Amino acid sequence: MNVAIVFAGGTGQRMRNTARPKQFLELYGKPIIIYTLEIFQSHPDIDAIIVPCVDGWHDRLRDMARKFGITKLLKIVPGGKTSQESKLSALRTLKDICSDRDIILMHDAVRPLITPHVISDNITSVKTFGSAITVDPFTETGIISSDGKTVETTIERQRLYIAKAPQSFYYCDVLAAHEAAVDMPDLTTIDTCTIMTTLGKQLHFVPCDRCNIKITTPEDYYIFKAIYDLRESQDVLGI
Repeated sequence: MNVAIVFAGGTGQRMRNTARPKQFLELYGKPIIIYTLEIFQSHPDIDAIIVPCVDGWHDRLRDMARKFGITKLLKIVPGGKTSQESKLSALRTLKDICSDRDIILMHDAVRPLITPHVISDNITSVKTFGSAITVDPFTETGIISSDGKTVETTIERQRLYIAKAPQSFYYCDVLAAHEAAVDMPDLTTIDTCTIMTTLGKQLHFVPCDRCNIKITTPEDYYIFKAIYDLRESQDVLGI
């Protein structure tokens, strides 16, 4: 079984919108989270979806899922105070559902431009290497600064990649990692890739294109709109 855990526990303070969390902002009458869920819903290799969701939005998410035909949504679980709590809550929910060798794809609700190809590549990578970290090559010059004001040194961009999502693993491995992170306070707000590397796990890359953005700021929302409009035009024109 392949299960997508789509995290919707954040409130989106950097979006500067107090009316609703960023994952529930709409584009053309459809919430961002639904755009994301639709990709997993339509993928033939995804069997179920779990969503850790921000308090107060569970019922509305269920209504949205019914409205837009997200039939693979298996459970909505409470989001935690940190991303680590949300992930662990979702993973523990699967104890009676998943076997050790089932594949878990960890994704952000506010990454709605993920492609079916990347989902397939994640699943293949886990079957082949035991892990999949979706990455985008770094295209700028990396700078290290201790004081935040002056350049200490630079890093060759050829060696730098940006970790994105999905991040995918066998269920037994990812559950054990997040259980171990409970006793590691510095790992409460970071992604699964960092937890795994801290625990000494070797992780395998899955490349994605630069469009796989995370909608965090108002500017990101308009980038999402532009890319979505472009893809729709390409589909219509057959480009």
